[in-house]
Amino acid sequence: MCKLAFPLALLAACGDVENPDEVNAEEVITTIALTFTPAAGGDPVEAAWADPENAGSPVIDDIVLSDADDYTLAVSFLNEIEDPAENITEEVDAESDQHQVFFTGTAVEGPATGENAAAVISQAYDDTDANGFPVGLTNSIVTLAVGSGTLTVTLRHLPPENDTPVKTGTLADDVAAGGVESLPGETDASVDFAIEVQ
Repeated sequence: MCKLAFPLALLAACGDVENPDEVNAEEVITTIALTFTPAAGGDPVEAAWADPENAGSPVIDDIVLSDADDYTLAVSFLNEIEDPAENITEEVDAESDQHQVFFTGTAVEGPATGENAAAVISQAYDDTDANGFPVGLTNSIVTLAVGSGTLTVTLRHLPPENDTPVKTGTLADDVAAGGVESLPGETDASVDFAIEVQ
């Protein structure tokens, strides 16, 4: 995936897969959209981090889920400066062997956090790349308790190093042990959402 500039997050210097010294044309992620679809049916809950003008002043929706429901979570990445908006999710999916989305924060229990007594939701990956490793564009969310906290969504680019793949099936465990910055590659985007289960 190419270089992604992300306001108020981290700049990712993603290089060309064949020649890491060459940098592709820069792209911008202006929106991260989350869609929580109730497993039992009903209207989805949608929330977004959005800075459509890339001005550094994002609007961040709060997430409110029902303790009576569990959800399927779909994550989308957009560049809304383009007209029509460019769907960066398609590139992440096409290069899923070099990308993974991680879910952390005070409200979350899951592969990237380990056990969390304060968690109000648990997250599990529902999608994999060609090697069978997690991606994170589609997930299962189980509500655990009434309460609130923070959900952090991080997209990490994991290009090969010296022609050797660096993405493995245990990167979420590595995040739980040492944080996202302990991983190879670069962070394309990382944002915090306030989440409440009621």
